[in-house]
Amino acid sequence: MKRHVSRPISFILLLFILQSCGKEWLEAKPDKSLVVPETIKDYQSLLDNSGLFNANQACGLGEIGSGDFYVTDAGWPMVTTNQERAAYTWAKTDEFYNGEQSLDWSSAYQRILNVNVILVGIAKLKPTIAEQQDWNSVKGSALFFRAFDFFNLAQEYCVTYASSSANADFGLPLRLDYDVNIKVKRSTLQQTYQQIIADLESAVELLGTKPLFKTRPSKEAAYALLARTYLMMGNYERAGYYADLALQIQHNLIDYSKLNGNAAFPITRFNAEVIFHSTFYYGIFNPSRMNIVPELLNEYTIGDCRKTVFFGPSGLNFKGSYNGDRSLFGGLATDEMYLIRAEAKARAGVLPAALDDLNTLRRNRWTGTYTELNSPDPSTVLNHVLKERRKELLFRGIRWADLRRLNRESRFAVTLTRTINGSTYALQPNDKRYILPIDEEEIRLNGIQQNER
Repeated sequence: MKRHVSRPISFILLLFILQSCGKEWLEAKPDKSLVVPETIKDYQSLLDNSGLFNANQACGLGEIGSGDFYVTDAGWPMVTTNQERAAYTWAKTDEFYNGEQSLDWSSAYQRILNVNVILVGIAKLKPTIAEQQDWNSVKGSALFFRAFDFFNLAQEYCVTYASSSANADFGLPLRLDYDVNIKVKRSTLQQTYQQIIADLESAVELLGTKPLFKTRPSKEAAYALLARTYLMMGNYERAGYYADLALQIQHNLIDYSKLNGNAAFPITRFNAEVIFHSTFYYGIFNPSRMNIVPELLNEYTIGDCRKTVFFGPSGLNFKGSYNGDRSLFGGLATDEMYLIRAEAKARAGVLPAALDDLNTLRRNRWTGTYTELNSPDPSTVLNHVLKERRKELLFRGIRWADLRRLNRESRFAVTLTRTINGSTYALQPNDKRYILPIDEEEIRLNGIQQNER
């Protein structure tokens, strides 16, 4: 996995949080010669370190296991890390890491601890009236980033949310302090989601409506992440409500018919649909190794520009990242908000509104004559929305979470299969392997419960 943990230009945190991880990081000693952030501008500079806060988000291993691509026998030897191979074949716990550090887990908690340092530091500063907006932005951004990582971690390392069992299910270790020596046990799943929502609700009150740069959080981004959070919780009314708030601020869609489908990467970074920019990447996603499953490719019918915008001449490798290169986009965008709002309306039986959102999105993905989707049947409309969700949001770190929540509805449950060198692997709906093993070093150092899988 690419690691982009780099130093801010003018300073580095006293606790070496930016430079280290794992055992060495926990045992690091402070160096009095290092400069500590002292001003609001310092803390904003740290948050603007995009290599730390906007990359390597904790969703890559789930995306590897989501079943939308396959690796050929010839490409398999190029998949070099054990956890990538294990995520691809849904391996058992004792075969998953084999001594490797869980990169999704460690990178997320590294950011969370940095956020906690920032939150403690900014709280000690007393802004002037002229500085209040900048102070608010730093605190709100830090809360957003923490919620973003807790959310992504929960989709991989916790069971799927169900209100009936969330108070008993294991959640995450909710590290809300910068002291790495404090041992934090696992919260309940209910507490985990409550923390995510509380951080985002606080961020909404502090952040500006739209960001100066799309790598910075905003009120709109907090609304969008609340929409995604409530969707995964199965609270469709709240999910639709927050998606609507996000779309009231920004509703732009790209007309795919105007893109150059022959380009190596037709979609530009920071494009008109992006609400918040973040990326992730593992070597297995290299175009030379990743082949789109035929069943998904066949869903893109004549007139759908995504067939050429998303996929290469062979119709296999993916080139449709909203990062404008081979790194995968894992941020928030307006197309997702249209689909969340459409799903909320479809599940509530408000079919005209659901179809309006769905057709608005699809019209911007079409060339030639577009035939609108229309049906008086709620089940049919919901099927349209979910099918479109898979086709539109592929390789954004969302599919794994979608599979987990939709598998609980028998009509949407799927069995995933993969074959490598003559051996076939399968993942049944609601299999316990839809939860990833927690990092081995975390278990050893803090004694928290390993996932049952």
